[in-house]
Amino acid sequence: MAQSGGAAEAPVPGTGTHSGVEIGVPPAEAHGAGFPPFDATTFPSQLIWLAIAFVGLYLLMSRIALPRIANILEERHDRIADDIEEAGKLKAESEAAAKAYEQALVGARGKATSIATSTRDKLAAEADASRKALEAELATKLASAEATIAATKTSAMANVRGIAVDAAGAIVNQLTGDAPAPQAVEAAVDKAIGS
Repeated sequence: MAQSGGAAEAPVPGTGTHSGVEIGVPPAEAHGAGFPPFDATTFPSQLIWLAIAFVGLYLLMSRIALPRIANILEERHDRIADDIEEAGKLKAESEAAAKAYEQALVGARGKATSIATSTRDKLAAEADASRKALEAELATKLASAEATIAATKTSAMANVRGIAVDAAGAIVNQLTGDAPAPQAVEAAVDKAIGS
């Protein structure tokens, strides 16, 4: 039955026709028979294919996949072992470098202490020599100054008697209006200076 206008025919349920084409459907499938893998008549063929697939998969895994995985794991294990060995070597080298650094540091500290001690001793010796030279110079100047002071004192003391005699005579003359006798003034000054 064709309709005008080019519209497609709807399939008729249970007939297996669609758009004028008839499809042959087995009667068991048409009525919803059981799930084929659970059909007991196909168990032997399913078991054979299961065994073939299992053996094929086993051979594929044992000959190709597992050796590749084993090689990858072995390479990783070797690489990790090499990395650990390299890390151990680097650690030993760094410890040796640290020990050498510590020894160099101890040596440098010892050398710095030695240099500081020798410099301090040298400066102390120079300061001591300078101090002794300065003390000697000062002692010489002090002795010279003491000699000058003694000479000045002696000279002054010699002039003091003459000045005292003149001053005493002038004072007595001012007070009394008469000039005293020089021998009397000298005797009075000698008596005052002597006591």
